[in-house]
Amino acid sequence: MNTRAACARALVLVIRDGRSLSSALPAEIKNLPGQDQGLAQELAYGVLRWFHRLNGIIPKLMSRPLKAADTDIQALILMGFYQLLHTRIPAHAAVAETVEATRKLGKPWAEKLVNGVLRTFQREQDALLGGVDAQVHLRYAHPRWLAEAFETCYPGHGEDVMAANQARPPMNLRVNRQKTSREDYLELLKEADIEALASDFAPEAIRLVHPVDVSRLPGFDEGLVSVQDEAAQLAAHLLELAPGLRVLDACAAPGGKSAHILETEPGVQLLALDSDERRAGKIEQTFARLDLDGDWGVFDAAKPDTWWDEEPFDRILVDAPCSATGVIRRHPDIKLLRKAKDIPNLAVEQARLLHKLWPLLKPGGILVYATCSVLPAENSAQIANFLERHADAEEIAIAPDGAPEGPGWQILPQNEGPDGFYYAKLRKNP
Repeated sequence: MNTRAACARALVLVIRDGRSLSSALPAEIKNLPGQDQGLAQELAYGVLRWFHRLNGIIPKLMSRPLKAADTDIQALILMGFYQLLHTRIPAHAAVAETVEATRKLGKPWAEKLVNGVLRTFQREQDALLGGVDAQVHLRYAHPRWLAEAFETCYPGHGEDVMAANQARPPMNLRVNRQKTSREDYLELLKEADIEALASDFAPEAIRLVHPVDVSRLPGFDEGLVSVQDEAAQLAAHLLELAPGLRVLDACAAPGGKSAHILETEPGVQLLALDSDERRAGKIEQTFARLDLDGDWGVFDAAKPDTWWDEEPFDRILVDAPCSATGVIRRHPDIKLLRKAKDIPNLAVEQARLLHKLWPLLKPGGILVYATCSVLPAENSAQIANFLERHADAEEIAIAPDGAPEGPGWQILPQNEGPDGFYYAKLRKNP
C-alpha cells in the first residue's frame, strides 16, 4: 500500500465527489502502518487547507486541464506542491515518492507529467506563487465567494478571519466536573509530561500546548475529560441550569454539549435528539464513557408531533445545522464542499427549527441558539428576524464589548484561540 496513492484516492472523493474528508480518508488509509497513516492525514488535511492556492498554480504549468477521471493525478500534483512548501520532507524525496504514486494508481503515463510539473515548480516557485498570491482569496486559500463574504460581513477584517482559518487548530479539553476539577486535571497532565494551560474562555476548558492522541490523556477512557473547543463549552453555562429543569438539546449529536449539560448540572431532566441515526448513536457512546444518564432519541426536532409528550421545556438548546464556516481550520474540506447557494437554504432550515421549537418552551424559559458559523445570515440576521416575528421573545445580552454588532454574540476564529461560533440567548415572556 502506497501512502501517497491512498491519500490521493481519498482526496478524489472530496475534490470530485463532494464527500467529507472525515468519511473518505479512514477507509483509504486503514491498511497503512500507523506512521504512514499519520503522514497521509498530514498530506490530506494540508492539501485541503491550501487547496485553492495550490490549485491556482496548476494552470500556469499545464496547457490543458486534467479530465475528471484523472482527479487522482491532480491530487498528487497538489500533494507535491504541499510537501515542497509546507513540510520538512526533503525535496528530492517528496518529488520521487509522489511520482512513484502514479504507478501505484495504475497510471504510469502520468509519471513524466507529475515529475515535470513538480520540477518546474521548484525552479519557478517564487514567480508562480507571486502570480497566484496577487488575488487575496487565493493567497489565503479560500473560494472567492467566501473571501468576499468575510470582507463584506467584517470590513477590514476579512483577511484576519481567513488567516485564522489557515492556522492549525489548538487542542482543547473539557474537564468533567463530576469526576475531577480543572486544577487537579492540570496536575495529571503535568505528571504525564503534557504541557497545558487553563483557558480564560470557559471554566472547564484546558488548552494543550501541543496536540496529543487521546490515548495519552490521563483518565480519558474513565471519563475525566473530553475533547471540545472552548467556544463550544459556553453553551451549557448560557442555559442557566438548575436541578429539576427539563432541558432539550435539539440537535445533539455527537453529544458533547449534552454531556456538558449533565456534567454541569446532573439534576436536570435532559432529552437529546438528533435526526441522523448514525450520528445519534454517538450520543449514547459519549454518555457511556462519561458515566452520564440522559435520554436520547433519533427524531427530527422540527417535527415535535413525532416525539414531544406536550410537557414544555424550561431550557432549549438549538445547536442548529449550519455552514460550519467557523470551524474551517478543523475541517478544511468545508472550503470545497460549501457553496454560496447553500447559505439561504441553511437559513431557512434554521428558521424552521426555531419556529417549531419556540412553542415547546415554558413562559420564562430560556432558549440558546448556537451555530459554528461566522455568517450573519445564519446568526445575527436569523435572530433579528426571529425577534421581529415573536413578540414574546426577548434577547438576553451576552456579547462582551468589542464583539461584532447585532443580536447575540459572534465569536470569530482566533489563532491559538476559540473556533468561530455564534450564540444568542432568548427568554420567553408571558
